[in-house]
Amino acid sequence: MTSIPHETTGEPNPLRALTLDRLRRRTSMKWRTYPEDVLPLWVAEMDVPLAAPVVRALTEALELGDTGYPAGTAYAEALAAFAAKRWGWDGLAVERTAIVPDVMLGVVEMLRLVTGPGDPVVVNSPVYPPFFQFVEHMDRQVIQAPLGAGLRIDLDVLEEAFRRAVAGGGRAAYLLCSPHNPTGTVHTADELAAVAALAERHGVRVVADEIHAPLTAVGAAFVPYLSVPGGESGLSLMSASKAWNLAGLKAALAIAGPRAAADLARLPEEVSHGPSHLGIIAHTAALADGGAWLDALLAGLDDNRRLLAALLAEHLPAVRHRPAEATYLAWLDCRALGLGDDPAEAFLERGRVALTSGIPFGTGGAGHVRLNLATSPELITDGVRRMAAALR
Repeated sequence: MTSIPHETTGEPNPLRALTLDRLRRRTSMKWRTYPEDVLPLWVAEMDVPLAAPVVRALTEALELGDTGYPAGTAYAEALAAFAAKRWGWDGLAVERTAIVPDVMLGVVEMLRLVTGPGDPVVVNSPVYPPFFQFVEHMDRQVIQAPLGAGLRIDLDVLEEAFRRAVAGGGRAAYLLCSPHNPTGTVHTADELAAVAALAERHGVRVVADEIHAPLTAVGAAFVPYLSVPGGESGLSLMSASKAWNLAGLKAALAIAGPRAAADLARLPEEVSHGPSHLGIIAHTAALADGGAWLDALLAGLDDNRRLLAALLAEHLPAVRHRPAEATYLAWLDCRALGLGDDPAEAFLERGRVALTSGIPFGTGGAGHVRLNLATSPELITDGVRRMAAALR
């Protein structure tokens, strides 16, 4: 399986399109949580205009008054075509999909299908904090299998976590983050096949959050979990939300491997009432017609990764950083700075830059921060300089 390289489309870099004054007019979480003297480089929102095909699709729907309930399989069909083109995967069967409100609520519904109250769910920490919050809220117990060398899945640690998970005799699941948030790690086909083999051996069901799948760096190839040998019994959640900045237009797809079709068929019908019809229209347009915009974004993110590495080397050489293979996030090891377990607090108070604290990401998060690269080079430069100023 191969992925296509980033294409040169002539589209302008969307990360350079908006001024700070215009961004501060936004009313979403990223720009309204902190006072105006704070530069927000934290939550996963991108500082970009919407892709033109998405704007057209939404405008046409509003002009028609097409604001009713969602119907049909256009979203799944668009994702299947996107997966075939981008990832060389033709195994996304529309009949084995279901629309869900968003990825995390879809994760909850998939875990309800394959586990019961009190059952364990294995996660690779440090990992997206809602993995802990949502799982614990639905009365499942989290078992951490920390990432190993190079911030990659440690198969020995994972197998031990699987053993613990099934020891009590209940139904166990593994919530896989692929690509991984916050590290940006892209799991290889061999790694995912090994995961599938371990899961099969121990009777653990795999649910994959693949929301960042379209956001790979040059040289990295995303591999859908359901495409690897042994992945046939897995369940996946995908969405256009992260790659096209559509968090406010909620919609996602649950996808079942061939041996999980019966599980997905048990999904309560009312779950499909949660997604927004406008959200589905927007996500479908992004996947079907937003490829050129996405390629311009990916090229801009590659530039920003290189810029961040250079800025850290110049202003914060003690910060350890491995450029991400995917996502628009950077995971920064700040333990050598002497700022304690929560350097994000010091950067906010002394530097007036908001980053995401590493502590809620679980084991391996203390002393780290997550920085959002999906903004202009000027704001990244300002952010790193503010971080450096916090040390003075």
